[in-house]
Amino acid sequence: MGRVALAAIVSSWVILVTVLVNRVVPDPYMDEIFHIPQAQQYCKGNFKSWDPMITTPPGLYYLSLAQVASLFGFYSIKDTSSFSDLCSSAILRSVNGVLAVICCIILYDVITHLKPALDDRKKMLQAVVLSLYPLHWFFTFLYYTDVASLTAVMAMYLASLKRNYWLSALIGAFSVVIRQTNIIWVLFVACTGILDYSLNHRKGIVGKAKSDVCINNPSSENSTGKSNVGLYVKKRKSVKSVDTVESSLPRTPAPTFASSGLVSEVQTILLMLWHKKWEILVLFSPYLLVFVAFILFVRWNGGVVLGAKEAHTVTPHFAQILYFGLVSILALAPMYFSIAHSLDLLHLLRRYGPLCCFFQGFVALIAGFLSVHFFSVAHPYLLADNRHYPFYLWRKIIMAHWSIKYLLVPIYLCSWLSIIHMLGKFQRKIWVLAYFLATAAVLVPAPLIEFRYYTIPFYFLVLHSNFQDSEKWFLTGILYIGVNIFTMMMFLFRPFHWDHEPGIQRFIW
Repeated sequence: MGRVALAAIVSSWVILVTVLVNRVVPDPYMDEIFHIPQAQQYCKGNFKSWDPMITTPPGLYYLSLAQVASLFGFYSIKDTSSFSDLCSSAILRSVNGVLAVICCIILYDVITHLKPALDDRKKMLQAVVLSLYPLHWFFTFLYYTDVASLTAVMAMYLASLKRNYWLSALIGAFSVVIRQTNIIWVLFVACTGILDYSLNHRKGIVGKAKSDVCINNPSSENSTGKSNVGLYVKKRKSVKSVDTVESSLPRTPAPTFASSGLVSEVQTILLMLWHKKWEILVLFSPYLLVFVAFILFVRWNGGVVLGAKEAHTVTPHFAQILYFGLVSILALAPMYFSIAHSLDLLHLLRRYGPLCCFFQGFVALIAGFLSVHFFSVAHPYLLADNRHYPFYLWRKIIMAHWSIKYLLVPIYLCSWLSIIHMLGKFQRKIWVLAYFLATAAVLVPAPLIEFRYYTIPFYFLVLHSNFQDSEKWFLTGILYIGVNIFTMMMFLFRPFHWDHEPGIQRFIW
Protein backbone atom coordinates (compact mmCIF):
# COMPACT_ATOMS: atom_id res chain seq x y z
CA MET A 1 0.00 0.00 0.00
CA GLY A 2 2.83 2.38 0.84
CA ARG A 3 4.46 1.91 -2.55
CA VAL A 4 1.19 2.51 -4.41
CA ALA A 5 0.53 5.67 -2.41
CA LEU A 6 4.07 6.91 -3.06
CA ALA A 7 3.72 6.27 -6.78
CA ALA A 8 0.45 8.21 -6.82
CA ILE A 9 1.91 11.16 -4.86
CA VAL A 10 5.02 11.51 -6.99
CA SER A 11 3.12 10.93 -10.24
CA SER A 12 0.73 13.76 -9.38
CA TRP A 13 3.40 16.43 -9.46
CA VAL A 14 5.46 14.75 -12.18
CA ILE A 15 2.53 14.78 -14.63
CA LEU A 16 1.45 18.36 -13.88
CA VAL A 17 4.92 19.92 -14.02
CA THR A 18 5.91 17.85 -17.08
CA VAL A 19 2.92 19.18 -19.02
CA LEU A 20 3.79 22.74 -17.97
CA VAL A 21 7.47 22.43 -18.89
CA ASN A 22 6.73 20.89 -22.29
CA ARG A 23 4.22 23.61 -23.05
CA VAL A 24 6.51 26.52 -22.14
CA VAL A 25 9.83 24.95 -23.23
CA PRO A 26 8.96 22.51 -26.03
CA ASP A 27 12.39 22.59 -27.65
CA PRO A 28 15.59 21.03 -26.29
CA TYR A 29 17.43 23.32 -23.88
CA MET A 30 21.00 23.44 -22.55
CA ASP A 31 22.51 19.92 -22.53
CA GLU A 32 19.33 18.58 -24.12
CA ILE A 33 20.52 19.96 -27.44
CA PHE A 34 23.08 17.12 -27.37
CA HIS A 35 21.17 14.34 -25.60
CA ILE A 36 17.84 14.53 -27.45
CA PRO A 37 19.24 14.45 -31.01
CA GLN A 38 21.54 11.60 -29.99
CA ALA A 39 18.63 9.62 -28.54
CA GLN A 40 16.66 10.28 -31.73
CA GLN A 41 19.53 8.84 -33.76
CA TYR A 42 19.23 5.67 -31.68
CA CYS A 43 15.50 5.65 -32.31
CA LYS A 44 16.30 5.61 -36.02
CA GLY A 45 18.54 2.59 -35.47
CA ASN A 46 21.68 4.58 -36.14
CA PHE A 47 23.73 3.24 -33.24
CA LYS A 48 27.07 4.16 -34.82
CA SER A 49 26.29 7.87 -34.72
CA TRP A 50 27.78 9.77 -31.79
CA ASP A 51 27.94 13.48 -30.92
CA PRO A 52 31.54 14.26 -29.89
CA MET A 53 30.26 16.84 -27.37
CA ILE A 54 28.53 14.19 -25.24
CA THR A 55 30.66 13.08 -22.29
CA THR A 56 28.51 10.28 -20.82
CA PRO A 57 27.79 6.75 -22.17
CA PRO A 58 24.46 5.93 -23.85
CA GLY A 59 22.72 4.26 -20.89
CA LEU A 60 19.93 6.85 -20.79
CA TYR A 61 19.28 6.34 -24.50
CA TYR A 62 18.86 2.60 -24.00
CA LEU A 63 16.31 3.27 -21.25
CA SER A 64 14.51 5.66 -23.59
CA LEU A 65 14.30 3.04 -26.32
CA ALA A 66 12.90 0.54 -23.84
CA GLN A 67 10.24 2.96 -22.60
CA VAL A 68 9.15 4.03 -26.07
CA ALA A 69 8.92 0.40 -27.14
CA SER A 70 6.92 -0.55 -24.04
CA LEU A 71 4.55 2.38 -24.40
CA PHE A 72 3.75 1.98 -28.06
CA GLY A 73 4.38 -1.71 -28.62
CA PHE A 74 7.36 -3.60 -29.95
CA TYR A 75 5.64 -3.93 -33.29
CA SER A 76 6.47 -0.30 -33.99
CA ILE A 77 10.17 -1.16 -33.97
CA LYS A 78 9.70 -2.87 -37.31
CA ASP A 79 8.84 0.46 -38.86
CA THR A 80 11.91 2.54 -38.10
CA SER A 81 10.47 5.79 -39.42
CA SER A 82 7.32 5.63 -37.27
CA PHE A 83 9.28 4.54 -34.23
CA SER A 84 11.67 7.48 -34.57
CA ASP A 85 8.72 9.84 -34.76
CA LEU A 86 7.72 8.73 -31.28
CA CYS A 87 11.04 9.91 -29.83
CA SER A 88 9.99 13.53 -29.46
CA SER A 89 11.40 15.84 -26.80
CA ALA A 90 8.31 15.39 -24.64
CA ILE A 91 8.41 11.58 -24.81
CA LEU A 92 12.12 11.47 -24.07
CA ARG A 93 11.71 13.82 -21.12
CA SER A 94 8.98 11.58 -19.73
CA VAL A 95 11.59 8.86 -19.23
CA ASN A 96 12.93 10.77 -16.24
CA GLY A 97 9.41 11.26 -14.95
CA VAL A 98 8.87 7.51 -14.85
CA LEU A 99 12.30 7.00 -13.30
CA ALA A 100 11.50 9.58 -10.60
CA VAL A 101 8.48 7.51 -9.53
CA ILE A 102 10.55 4.32 -9.52
CA CYS A 103 13.33 6.06 -7.60
CA CYS A 104 10.90 7.14 -4.87
CA ILE A 105 9.74 3.55 -4.39
CA ILE A 106 13.35 2.34 -4.27
CA LEU A 107 14.15 4.98 -1.66
CA TYR A 108 11.20 3.74 0.39
CA ASP A 109 12.57 0.20 0.28
CA VAL A 110 16.09 1.36 1.19
CA ILE A 111 14.70 3.28 4.17
CA THR A 112 12.76 0.17 5.19
CA HIS A 113 15.97 -1.89 5.22
CA LEU A 114 18.11 0.72 6.96
CA LYS A 115 15.49 1.87 9.48
CA PRO A 116 13.14 -1.06 10.12
CA ALA A 117 11.82 0.47 13.36
CA LEU A 118 10.16 3.35 11.50
CA ASP A 119 6.43 3.12 10.93
CA ASP A 120 5.05 3.24 7.41
CA ARG A 121 3.99 6.88 7.55
CA LYS A 122 7.45 8.10 8.53
CA LYS A 123 9.07 6.02 5.81
CA MET A 124 6.67 7.45 3.25
CA LEU A 125 7.31 10.99 4.50
CA GLN A 126 11.07 10.57 4.18
CA ALA A 127 10.80 9.04 0.70
CA VAL A 128 8.54 11.88 -0.50
CA VAL A 129 10.82 14.58 0.94
CA LEU A 130 13.88 12.99 -0.66
CA SER A 131 12.01 12.93 -3.98
CA LEU A 132 11.51 16.68 -3.58
CA TYR A 133 15.23 17.35 -3.17
CA PRO A 134 15.70 20.33 -5.54
CA LEU A 135 18.60 18.99 -7.61
CA HIS A 136 16.79 15.71 -8.19
CA TRP A 137 13.33 17.24 -8.62
CA PHE A 138 14.30 19.89 -11.17
CA PHE A 139 16.03 17.54 -13.60
CA THR A 140 13.10 15.14 -13.48
CA PHE A 141 11.53 17.34 -16.16
CA LEU A 142 14.52 17.62 -18.50
CA TYR A 143 16.36 15.01 -20.53
CA TYR A 144 19.48 14.78 -18.35
CA THR A 145 21.26 11.72 -16.96
CA ASP A 146 20.92 12.69 -13.28
CA VAL A 147 17.62 11.00 -12.42
CA ALA A 148 18.54 7.79 -14.23
CA SER A 149 21.95 7.78 -12.55
CA LEU A 150 20.50 8.19 -9.05
CA THR A 151 17.81 5.58 -9.66
CA ALA A 152 20.35 3.01 -10.86
CA VAL A 153 22.71 3.63 -7.93
CA MET A 154 19.89 3.38 -5.37
CA ALA A 155 18.63 0.18 -7.02
CA MET A 156 22.15 -1.23 -6.87
CA TYR A 157 22.37 -0.35 -3.19
CA LEU A 158 18.97 -1.88 -2.44
CA ALA A 159 19.99 -5.16 -4.07
CA SER A 160 23.17 -5.13 -2.00
CA LEU A 161 21.19 -4.60 1.21
CA LYS A 162 19.16 -7.67 0.24
CA ARG A 163 22.51 -9.48 -0.26
CA ASN A 164 21.78 -10.17 -3.91
CA TYR A 165 25.26 -9.18 -4.99
CA TRP A 166 25.08 -10.47 -8.55
CA LEU A 167 21.98 -8.40 -9.25
CA SER A 168 23.52 -5.44 -7.44
CA ALA A 169 26.68 -5.61 -9.56
CA LEU A 170 24.62 -5.98 -12.75
CA ILE A 171 22.62 -2.85 -11.93
CA GLY A 172 25.86 -1.13 -10.93
CA ALA A 173 27.37 -1.96 -14.31
CA PHE A 174 24.38 -0.35 -16.01
CA SER A 175 24.70 2.70 -13.73
CA VAL A 176 28.23 3.13 -15.07
CA VAL A 177 26.81 2.96 -18.60
CA ILE A 178 24.63 5.93 -17.61
CA ARG A 179 27.43 7.91 -15.96
CA GLN A 180 31.06 6.86 -15.63
CA THR A 181 31.64 8.28 -12.14
CA ASN A 182 29.15 5.76 -10.78
CA ILE A 183 32.01 3.27 -10.74
CA ILE A 184 32.98 4.94 -7.47
CA TRP A 185 29.57 4.11 -5.99
CA VAL A 186 29.85 0.54 -7.26
CA LEU A 187 33.08 0.22 -5.27
CA PHE A 188 31.51 1.99 -2.28
CA VAL A 189 28.52 -0.38 -2.24
CA ALA A 190 30.92 -3.34 -2.51
CA CYS A 191 32.95 -1.97 0.42
CA THR A 192 29.87 -1.50 2.60
CA GLY A 193 28.78 -5.04 1.75
CA ILE A 194 32.19 -6.41 2.73
CA LEU A 195 32.13 -4.42 5.98
CA ASP A 196 28.72 -5.74 6.92
CA TYR A 197 29.60 -9.30 5.96
CA SER A 198 32.88 -9.26 7.90
CA LEU A 199 31.54 -7.77 11.12
CA ASN A 200 28.28 -9.71 11.04
CA HIS A 201 30.23 -12.92 10.48
CA ARG A 202 32.41 -12.13 13.48
CA LYS A 203 29.30 -11.47 15.57
CA GLY A 204 28.02 -14.85 14.45
CA ILE A 205 31.19 -16.60 15.63
CA VAL A 206 31.14 -14.91 19.02
CA GLY A 207 27.38 -15.30 19.36
CA LYS A 208 27.57 -19.01 18.61
CA ALA A 209 30.29 -19.47 21.20
CA LYS A 210 28.30 -17.54 23.79
CA SER A 211 25.21 -19.63 23.13
CA ASP A 212 27.12 -22.68 24.40
CA VAL A 213 27.64 -21.06 27.80
CA CYS A 214 25.25 -22.15 30.52
CA ILE A 215 24.70 -19.17 32.81
CA ASN A 216 23.85 -20.52 36.22
CA ASN A 217 24.49 -19.38 39.76
CA PRO A 218 27.39 -21.44 41.17
CA SER A 219 25.94 -21.31 44.67
CA SER A 220 22.53 -22.64 43.70
CA GLU A 221 21.46 -26.27 43.81
CA ASN A 222 19.91 -28.41 41.14
CA SER A 223 16.53 -30.09 41.38
CA THR A 224 17.98 -33.15 43.14
CA GLY A 225 19.37 -30.99 45.91
CA LYS A 226 22.98 -31.58 44.87
CA SER A 227 25.48 -28.83 44.53
CA ASN A 228 26.21 -27.44 41.04
CA VAL A 229 29.90 -27.14 41.73
CA GLY A 230 30.80 -29.55 38.94
CA LEU A 231 28.57 -27.70 36.52
CA TYR A 232 30.11 -24.40 37.61
CA VAL A 233 33.57 -25.73 36.85
CA LYS A 234 32.41 -26.77 33.37
CA LYS A 235 30.81 -23.38 32.91
CA ARG A 236 34.03 -21.58 33.79
CA LYS A 237 35.86 -23.65 31.20
CA SER A 238 33.25 -22.70 28.60
CA VAL A 239 33.49 -19.04 29.50
CA LYS A 240 37.26 -19.25 29.19
CA SER A 241 36.92 -20.76 25.73
CA VAL A 242 34.60 -17.94 24.72
CA ASP A 243 37.04 -15.38 26.05
CA THR A 244 39.74 -17.02 23.96
CA VAL A 245 37.60 -16.74 20.85
CA GLU A 246 36.76 -13.12 21.56
CA SER A 247 40.32 -12.16 22.42
CA SER A 248 41.53 -13.44 19.06
CA LEU A 249 39.43 -10.79 17.35
CA PRO A 250 38.93 -7.11 18.16
CA ARG A 251 35.63 -6.17 19.71
CA THR A 252 32.67 -5.41 17.50
CA PRO A 253 31.72 -1.75 17.81
CA ALA A 254 28.82 -0.91 20.03
CA PRO A 255 25.63 0.32 18.39
CA THR A 256 26.66 3.92 18.96
CA PHE A 257 30.28 3.18 18.03
CA ALA A 258 31.33 5.87 20.49
CA SER A 259 33.91 3.74 22.27
CA SER A 260 35.35 2.11 19.20
CA GLY A 261 38.30 3.66 17.41
CA LEU A 262 38.99 3.65 13.71
CA VAL A 263 42.17 1.63 14.21
CA SER A 264 40.35 -1.17 16.04
CA GLU A 265 37.67 -1.30 13.34
CA VAL A 266 40.33 -1.52 10.62
CA GLN A 267 42.04 -4.31 12.56
CA THR A 268 38.75 -6.19 12.83
CA ILE A 269 38.05 -5.88 9.12
CA LEU A 270 41.57 -6.86 8.06
CA LEU A 271 41.57 -9.88 10.32
CA MET A 272 38.21 -11.07 9.03
CA LEU A 273 39.25 -10.38 5.44
CA TRP A 274 42.29 -12.58 5.94
CA HIS A 275 40.38 -15.42 7.56
CA LYS A 276 37.53 -15.30 5.03
CA LYS A 277 39.42 -14.04 1.98
CA TRP A 278 38.24 -16.74 -0.42
CA GLU A 279 34.62 -16.57 0.66
CA ILE A 280 34.62 -12.78 0.33
CA LEU A 281 36.39 -12.92 -3.03
CA VAL A 282 33.79 -15.31 -4.43
CA LEU A 283 30.83 -13.50 -2.85
CA PHE A 284 31.84 -10.03 -4.06
CA SER A 285 33.52 -11.04 -7.33
CA PRO A 286 30.68 -9.51 -9.42
CA TYR A 287 31.76 -6.03 -8.32
CA LEU A 288 35.35 -6.89 -9.18
CA LEU A 289 34.26 -7.88 -12.69
CA VAL A 290 32.53 -4.53 -13.13
CA PHE A 291 35.64 -2.69 -11.97
CA VAL A 292 37.92 -4.65 -14.31
CA ALA A 293 35.56 -3.96 -17.22
CA PHE A 294 35.65 -0.25 -16.37
CA ILE A 295 39.46 -0.22 -16.33
CA LEU A 296 39.48 -1.87 -19.76
CA PHE A 297 37.02 0.76 -21.01
CA VAL A 298 39.19 3.62 -19.73
CA ARG A 299 42.23 2.13 -21.43
CA TRP A 300 40.35 1.64 -24.70
CA ASN A 301 38.77 5.10 -24.56
CA GLY A 302 41.92 6.90 -23.50
CA GLY A 303 40.17 8.48 -20.53
CA VAL A 304 37.00 8.52 -18.47
CA VAL A 305 34.83 10.92 -20.48
CA LEU A 306 33.74 10.09 -24.01
CA GLY A 307 33.56 13.49 -25.69
CA ALA A 308 34.70 17.08 -25.08
CA LYS A 309 37.75 15.72 -23.27
CA GLU A 310 39.62 19.02 -23.39
CA ALA A 311 36.85 20.69 -21.31
CA HIS A 312 36.56 17.84 -18.81
CA THR A 313 40.13 16.98 -17.95
CA VAL A 314 40.76 15.59 -14.49
CA THR A 315 41.80 18.48 -12.24
CA PRO A 316 42.60 18.35 -8.49
CA HIS A 317 39.70 20.43 -7.21
CA PHE A 318 39.85 19.86 -3.44
CA ALA A 319 37.69 22.90 -2.75
CA GLN A 320 34.81 20.98 -4.33
CA ILE A 321 34.55 18.69 -1.30
CA LEU A 322 34.30 21.76 0.92
CA TYR A 323 31.47 23.18 -1.18
CA PHE A 324 29.60 19.90 -0.91
CA GLY A 325 29.70 19.99 2.88
CA LEU A 326 28.16 23.46 3.04
CA VAL A 327 25.54 22.77 0.37
CA SER A 328 24.50 19.56 2.14
CA ILE A 329 24.14 21.26 5.50
CA LEU A 330 22.05 24.04 3.97
CA ALA A 331 19.87 21.46 2.23
CA LEU A 332 19.30 19.83 5.63
CA ALA A 333 18.98 23.08 7.58
CA PRO A 334 15.92 22.02 9.62
CA MET A 335 17.78 18.87 10.68
CA TYR A 336 21.12 20.43 11.63
CA PHE A 337 20.28 23.94 12.78
CA SER A 338 18.77 23.06 16.13
CA ILE A 339 19.64 23.64 19.78
CA ALA A 340 19.92 19.91 20.41
CA HIS A 341 22.41 19.41 17.59
CA SER A 342 24.48 22.41 18.73
CA LEU A 343 24.63 21.08 22.29
CA ASP A 344 25.58 17.69 20.93
CA LEU A 345 28.52 19.21 19.06
CA LEU A 346 29.63 21.14 22.14
CA HIS A 347 29.51 17.94 24.17
CA LEU A 348 31.65 16.24 21.51
CA LEU A 349 34.27 19.00 21.62
CA ARG A 350 34.33 18.94 25.42
CA ARG A 351 34.72 15.16 25.48
CA TYR A 352 37.85 15.23 23.29
CA GLY A 353 39.40 18.06 25.28
CA PRO A 354 40.56 21.53 24.23
CA LEU A 355 44.10 20.52 23.28
CA CYS A 356 43.03 17.70 20.97
CA CYS A 357 40.30 19.84 19.42
CA PHE A 358 42.71 22.72 18.90
CA PHE A 359 45.28 20.51 17.19
CA GLN A 360 42.73 18.79 14.93
CA GLY A 361 41.04 22.09 14.15
CA PHE A 362 44.35 23.73 13.32
CA VAL A 363 45.30 20.92 10.93
CA ALA A 364 41.86 21.05 9.31
CA LEU A 365 42.08 24.83 8.88
CA ILE A 366 45.50 24.56 7.24
CA ALA A 367 44.19 21.89 4.87
CA GLY A 368 41.12 24.00 4.10
CA PHE A 369 43.14 27.15 3.38
CA LEU A 370 45.52 25.22 1.13
CA SER A 371 42.56 23.68 -0.72
CA VAL A 372 40.87 26.99 -1.51
CA HIS A 373 44.18 28.73 -2.33
CA PHE A 374 45.86 26.16 -4.55
CA PHE A 375 43.02 23.83 -5.56
CA SER A 376 40.06 26.14 -6.16
CA VAL A 377 39.29 25.85 -9.87
CA ALA A 378 37.43 28.48 -11.89
CA HIS A 379 36.35 26.52 -14.96
CA PRO A 380 35.77 28.59 -18.16
CA TYR A 381 32.17 27.32 -18.26
CA LEU A 382 31.60 28.64 -14.74
CA LEU A 383 32.95 32.08 -15.61
CA ALA A 384 31.14 32.46 -18.93
CA ASP A 385 27.71 30.88 -18.46
CA ASN A 386 25.34 33.11 -16.50
CA ARG A 387 22.46 30.66 -16.89
CA HIS A 388 23.68 28.59 -13.94
CA TYR A 389 23.22 29.56 -10.29
CA PRO A 390 26.85 28.66 -9.40
CA PHE A 391 27.89 31.50 -11.73
CA TYR A 392 26.25 34.02 -9.39
CA LEU A 393 27.40 32.32 -6.22
CA TRP A 394 30.97 32.40 -7.50
CA ARG A 395 30.94 36.03 -8.64
CA LYS A 396 28.68 37.59 -6.01
CA ILE A 397 29.87 35.70 -2.94
CA ILE A 398 33.08 33.71 -3.27
CA MET A 399 34.87 36.23 -5.49
CA ALA A 400 33.20 39.38 -4.13
CA HIS A 401 36.47 40.06 -2.29
CA TRP A 402 39.77 38.21 -2.25
CA SER A 403 39.33 37.36 1.43
CA ILE A 404 35.86 35.83 1.19
CA LYS A 405 37.00 32.42 -0.01
CA TYR A 406 39.33 32.18 3.01
CA LEU A 407 36.71 33.43 5.47
CA LEU A 408 34.37 30.69 4.28
CA VAL A 409 36.84 27.93 5.19
CA PRO A 410 35.77 27.72 8.88
CA ILE A 411 32.15 27.45 7.74
CA TYR A 412 33.05 24.63 5.36
CA LEU A 413 34.88 22.80 8.14
CA CYS A 414 32.01 23.25 10.61
CA SER A 415 29.70 21.79 7.99
CA TRP A 416 31.86 18.72 7.62
CA LEU A 417 32.24 18.43 11.39
CA SER A 418 28.45 18.28 11.68
CA ILE A 419 28.22 15.71 8.89
CA ILE A 420 30.91 13.44 10.32
CA HIS A 421 29.50 13.74 13.83
CA MET A 422 25.99 12.89 12.70
CA LEU A 423 27.14 9.90 10.67
CA GLY A 424 29.57 8.76 13.38
CA LYS A 425 26.79 8.53 15.95
CA PHE A 426 25.09 5.72 14.06
CA GLN A 427 27.66 4.33 11.61
CA ARG A 428 30.99 2.66 12.03
CA LYS A 429 33.93 4.99 11.74
CA ILE A 430 35.32 2.94 8.87
CA TRP A 431 32.00 3.38 7.06
CA VAL A 432 32.24 7.16 7.52
CA LEU A 433 35.79 7.07 6.16
CA ALA A 434 34.68 5.02 3.14
CA TYR A 435 31.86 7.48 2.49
CA PHE A 436 34.20 10.48 2.67
CA LEU A 437 36.72 8.86 0.32
CA ALA A 438 33.99 7.91 -2.17
CA THR A 439 32.56 11.43 -2.12
CA ALA A 440 36.02 12.91 -2.60
CA ALA A 441 36.79 10.50 -5.44
CA VAL A 442 33.66 11.67 -7.27
CA LEU A 443 33.95 15.41 -6.64
CA VAL A 444 37.64 16.28 -6.41
CA PRO A 445 38.54 15.36 -10.03
CA ALA A 446 35.62 17.44 -11.39
CA PRO A 447 36.85 20.91 -12.43
CA LEU A 448 33.36 22.36 -12.88
CA ILE A 449 31.21 23.38 -9.92
CA GLU A 450 27.96 21.57 -10.64
CA PHE A 451 25.55 21.01 -7.77
CA ARG A 452 24.13 18.09 -9.77
CA TYR A 453 27.29 16.16 -8.94
CA TYR A 454 26.38 16.36 -5.24
CA THR A 455 23.11 14.44 -5.55
CA ILE A 456 24.21 10.84 -4.99
CA PRO A 457 26.57 11.52 -2.04
CA PHE A 458 23.83 13.69 -0.54
CA TYR A 459 21.34 10.82 -0.68
CA PHE A 460 23.77 8.41 0.96
CA LEU A 461 24.35 11.02 3.67
CA VAL A 462 20.66 11.45 4.43
CA LEU A 463 19.82 7.75 4.28
CA HIS A 464 22.52 6.92 6.82
CA SER A 465 21.78 9.78 9.22
CA ASN A 466 19.27 8.97 11.89
CA PHE A 467 16.88 11.83 11.23
CA GLN A 468 13.55 10.63 12.61
CA ASP A 469 11.79 13.78 13.76
CA SER A 470 8.74 14.03 11.50
CA GLU A 471 8.36 17.76 12.13
CA LYS A 472 11.89 18.40 10.87
CA TRP A 473 11.26 16.20 7.84
CA PHE A 474 8.08 18.15 7.17
CA LEU A 475 9.93 21.47 7.44
CA THR A 476 12.61 20.15 5.11
CA GLY A 477 9.89 19.21 2.61
CA ILE A 478 8.44 22.73 2.83
CA LEU A 479 11.91 24.16 2.22
CA TYR A 480 12.36 21.96 -0.84
CA ILE A 481 8.96 22.88 -2.22
CA GLY A 482 9.77 26.57 -1.85
CA VAL A 483 13.11 26.18 -3.63
CA ASN A 484 11.51 24.07 -6.37
CA ILE A 485 8.78 26.63 -7.02
CA PHE A 486 11.34 29.42 -7.21
CA THR A 487 13.75 27.62 -9.55
CA MET A 488 10.98 26.35 -11.82
CA MET A 489 9.34 29.79 -12.05
CA MET A 490 12.70 31.34 -12.88
CA PHE A 491 13.29 28.68 -15.50
CA LEU A 492 9.89 28.99 -17.17
CA PHE A 493 8.88 32.61 -16.76
CA ARG A 494 12.09 34.65 -16.48
CA PRO A 495 13.81 34.08 -19.83
CA PHE A 496 16.47 36.43 -21.14
CA HIS A 497 18.58 36.91 -24.26
CA TRP A 498 22.26 37.04 -25.07
CA ASP A 499 23.59 39.68 -27.45
CA HIS A 500 26.15 37.33 -28.95
CA GLU A 501 23.85 34.34 -29.42
CA PRO A 502 20.29 34.03 -30.75
CA GLY A 503 17.57 32.23 -28.88
CA ILE A 504 15.97 32.32 -25.46
CA GLN A 505 18.13 31.65 -22.39
CA ARG A 506 16.81 30.35 -19.06
CA PHE A 507 18.07 30.02 -15.51
CA ILE A 508 18.98 26.51 -14.48
CA TRP A 509 20.84 24.79 -11.64
